[in-house]
Amino acid sequence: MDKVFEQAPLVILRAGQPDDAFPCGAIVYEAIRAIAEQHGFVADFPSAEFGADMLTELLADPAIYSVVAETSNGQVIGSNFLWEGDTIAGIGPTTVDPTAQNRSVGRRLMEHVLQRAREKRYAGVRLVQAAYNSCSLGLYTKLGFNVREPLANLQGQPLGLTIPNRIVRSVVEADLAVCNQLCYGIHGHDRAGELKRAVERGTATLVEYDGRVSGYATEIGFFGHAVGENNEDLKALIGAAKELAGSGFYVPMRNAELLRWCLKHGLRIIQPETLMSLGLYNEPAGAFLPSALY
Repeated sequence: MDKVFEQAPLVILRAGQPDDAFPCGAIVYEAIRAIAEQHGFVADFPSAEFGADMLTELLADPAIYSVVAETSNGQVIGSNFLWEGDTIAGIGPTTVDPTAQNRSVGRRLMEHVLQRAREKRYAGVRLVQAAYNSCSLGLYTKLGFNVREPLANLQGQPLGLTIPNRIVRSVVEADLAVCNQLCYGIHGHDRAGELKRAVERGTATLVEYDGRVSGYATEIGFFGHAVGENNEDLKALIGAAKELAGSGFYVPMRNAELLRWCLKHGLRIIQPETLMSLGLYNEPAGAFLPSALY
């Protein structure tokens, strides 16, 4: 029998399981597509099958906590995910079937993972939301989240560029300590778990300047993050990326110099996003690219 976390007259919240990948993936696609098209934007994901493939990985990852909403007759109507394993937990994707919206399902899914984060004693929780989605912005604000950074979602073809005096190479296990130290110096915490998994996947890269590591990226893409001592480090990582994974990557709009550089080299802004936080947050002390989580 499935473990039941919480029950209301019409909706049950329970643990996610592998069989939820297809129905939840379809809802992720349809929910994001509906709100995006309503505001004249293109959806983050190209198909329900893409959503199912993504959620297959999320539901199988022991570092990601999942919760599914279903009706009392067994119909899946939404899901949410808490990315655990580091000092800061990330939330998302949070989606509800368009036919079941405006029934507080999204609020219950969010309150559930926030309670989980409190029980696990995370120093902070963060997420990235579509800036045009005023409903989610309002909900997250009511739940205690603060707006931290307006973001530009960029897409395009790999640039194939090199930056003078910067060397980009793959991250190996021996580099983890220095990369984590760099992240800590910029954000006040590291993302060691994410970085280690990226090294295992073979997607992590770093940049060296003057004989030292000056930046790294888990990947340049939707679920990837990057840090650098300055913009030249991020330019080197972006320029060397073999692909812009998923639905592109995020650049903080306040970093106008880097955003202009990206646009000058043919990348285009697809949509605005907002980085929000609850709990621990330090103003970054260097250049960074957030992931779809934070």
